[in-house]
Amino acid sequence: MVQAGQVTGGIHFHARDARREPVPGPRPRQLPADVRHFVNRAEQLRKLDAALSAGGDPAAPDPPGSPFGVPVQVIVGTAGSGKTSLALHWAHRVADRFPDGHLYANLRGYDPGTPLTATELLPRFLLALGTASDAIPSDPEAAAALYRSLLADRRMLIVLDNAATVAQVRPLLPGNAGCLTVVTSRGRLSGLTIRDGAHRLTLGTLAEPEAIALLRTVTADHRSDDSGQLAELARLCARLPLALRIAAERASNQPHMRLDELIADLRDESALWDALSAGDDEESEAVRTVFAWSYRALPPAAARMFGLLGLHPGPWISTAAAAALAGVEVRRARQLLDTLMGAHLLEQRAPDRFEFHDLLRAYARDQVRREVSPAGQEEALRRLLAWYVHTADAAQTWIAPEEEHLLTGPPAAGVPPSAFTGYDQAVDWSEQEQANFLPLVRTAEKAGLDEYAWRLPAILWNAKAPSALTAEWMVLGRIGLPAARRLGDRAAQALLLEDLGFGCTDINRLADSLSCHRSALEIRREENDRYGEATSLNALGLVHLRSRDLAGAETRLEQASALFGELEETHWQAVSDTNLAQALHQAGRLPEATDRLQRALSFHRRRGNVRAIGNALRIRSAIHLDRGEFQDALRAAEEAVRIALDLRSHVAEGWWLIALGDAQRALSRYGDALTAYQRSAMLHGRLGDRSREALAWQGAGETYVLLDRPDEAVGFHRAAVAVHRELGDTWNEAMALEALGAALRHVEGAGTGAEGGGRHWSRALGLLAGHDDPRAAAARERVALRLREAR
Repeated sequence: MVQAGQVTGGIHFHARDARREPVPGPRPRQLPADVRHFVNRAEQLRKLDAALSAGGDPAAPDPPGSPFGVPVQVIVGTAGSGKTSLALHWAHRVADRFPDGHLYANLRGYDPGTPLTATELLPRFLLALGTASDAIPSDPEAAAALYRSLLADRRMLIVLDNAATVAQVRPLLPGNAGCLTVVTSRGRLSGLTIRDGAHRLTLGTLAEPEAIALLRTVTADHRSDDSGQLAELARLCARLPLALRIAAERASNQPHMRLDELIADLRDESALWDALSAGDDEESEAVRTVFAWSYRALPPAAARMFGLLGLHPGPWISTAAAAALAGVEVRRARQLLDTLMGAHLLEQRAPDRFEFHDLLRAYARDQVRREVSPAGQEEALRRLLAWYVHTADAAQTWIAPEEEHLLTGPPAAGVPPSAFTGYDQAVDWSEQEQANFLPLVRTAEKAGLDEYAWRLPAILWNAKAPSALTAEWMVLGRIGLPAARRLGDRAAQALLLEDLGFGCTDINRLADSLSCHRSALEIRREENDRYGEATSLNALGLVHLRSRDLAGAETRLEQASALFGELEETHWQAVSDTNLAQALHQAGRLPEATDRLQRALSFHRRRGNVRAIGNALRIRSAIHLDRGEFQDALRAAEEAVRIALDLRSHVAEGWWLIALGDAQRALSRYGDALTAYQRSAMLHGRLGDRSREALAWQGAGETYVLLDRPDEAVGFHRAAVAVHRELGDTWNEAMALEALGAALRHVEGAGTGAEGGGRHWSRALGLLAGHDDPRAAAARERVALRLREAR
């Protein structure tokens, strides 16, 4: 983005040479750490190296940036065969061949819980690629298209681990051959080879010499054993890398115990599995045998922690959450997690982020069901959910301090929530835990813990991070609302209906939003909840305002302001007054709007309500502009945009940038205005807010007319007219038609014919007939005058 004080001549976009340099912007480095003690698989590594060359010859690499011959590589094999280890080891070896970075995701296709879908993963990849959270399309196809667009000029490596189906993978494939994707799966994923031209690499078990080499490498610093005994140990592990590594860790942890004794223990465990399992394949039986062998060697407290971790439904767990699950202090939980990592039964992929291999997760769940009573399991799950509810409540204190807290009592004994010292720390927690929230709410619903199934989504509405997507929260809300209904909790139902209504507004589903807020209002009136009634009235006013039903907006917002005043809820009365001032301004009733706004803004400044200040300043800027007070309009808009940047809110930034562009255009700062409109249009385009994107186009078009470049203006206005017409927005369509007609009049030789201004102004007059406020009356008079002068 270029900020210019003066624009002359044409604007040109030049394509860079994508082969030589990285794309400007974020370059994600998401690969987990390389595997320690990786040995063997030399032939498979050579075949993967060949993928880097269009000719398939790793000894003769193509020039940097050349397209890959086969840009999708699929590594398949049985569970525990080392697919992930191979993929990550090779990815680290060739990481420097991908200057624009690396994306990684565990799709959890074979996890006991719910697999990760492409729809859930795309927003996370888009965030990593630099897309603002509130600029990610809610429509899955639009998100996939944006993802492919962002990768089009990049050279990146994408690793999709543990895929179960082609549907999990295909939307995540780049659309160009300059990126390379590696997929791991237990299945063949034939659809990728048939339709997408993927190359399949099949992993079998290790040859005996390779299996012995892996055992020796892992145990080298601790013991030296006979090759024959190592061969027997490898056989008992079915020569599977996962089982071999766990067995080697067990041997390393007991350096003074003879290997034949360890083998005897493992044989005994194997005999037990033979008795308990019928018809299982040799590899699965060997893996379970090694798991059981290592599990039984754990100290009792660590074994208990291992089993309980299987109850956590999310992809990873923190130390504090593990402590809550087990009902122990955080310090003790850290010790137990270290013990499990030492036994190779748990992995740490990032600071305070612990994960299971999917096989180990399944084994942990099996163990906890065998060894912990159903009541004990429910008690542990309740501790975990209580920890999340209270920690989310603590985060809300910083993220949305003005909102009412849903928790009134202290946390359960022995389950202290995490504490936060500031806004950024609370946001970091909410962002990092985002992937766990939906599995937790689904688990609460499945377990019949409806109190948590509704309360956690309700708290998270106010504790969600700036990077959280409204569409993702909507899934939580749709689980929470039926849970509240099953409990017969009318207040909870109204609250979740309200949150769902706001969510629908965010994603431009205004009819659904009205329905939700009306249902919430009905409940609150039946329950004589006057505060809730006021919040519902304010919410309904906002929906009417968004659709420019100004009479409906004024009625609801007046009612909300009066009721908040009766209840002495001064903060929310000021919020309602700000919204009412916007409705009055849109109607062209400037004195009334100014009076409401000034009182509300003064209150917000005294209280330090930053977001509310920014919104009021945007409205103030528009009022100053209508009065011809251009410098005052500019100052107000600049302050509003600074607040939006501080809040890291692209919704506010995109909207308030239009006000800034309008003020800059009025002051003849055309270059600055075009910069503001361009960024606003970009943000709203990514947000999927087509209406506000079109408003930014209108601002750019009017600026180009003032720059005496009407041809370019016409293109912007035509696009705006088409969007407003499609959305059924008669007011903004009329405004865009008026501007289009004016731009066409500036085009040499246009006249008033089919392509002239008169036809568009006539259409605008017809649309304005449906609006009866003072601003609409002034607009009709202005357009009618244009028509008379044109004739």
